[in-house]
Amino acid sequence: MNDIAAYSQRLREFAQARDWEQFHSPKNLAMALIVEAAELVEHFQWMKEDQSYELSDAQREEVALEMADIFIYLVRIAERLDIDLAEATDRKIAINEQRYPVEKSKGRAGRPE
Repeated sequence: MNDIAAYSQRLREFAQARDWEQFHSPKNLAMALIVEAAELVEHFQWMKEDQSYELSDAQREEVALEMADIFIYLVRIAERLDIDLAEATDRKIAINEQRYPVEKSKGRAGRPE
């Protein structure tokens, strides 16, 4: 069992124990994920680029917990849709490696021409 599978099982058990499965449709989980992503962005809103690297310990902890919320919802969506998140990630990285070859993408922020 990979780490994601272990988290998925733990989160499923957490939801089942509280009778929350009824609320955890992929749609609802995706909407909750977006809310958490917006909460993550709030921590960086109006910061200059260099400030976003220089978080206080308290800010880092808050950001870490927002990231965990996003991860939790992502894992739950994958579990509810029977998607192997690790495998999907491997496939997507391979696609991006083809789509953005180093020789055409290095130092560039957009799609290669």
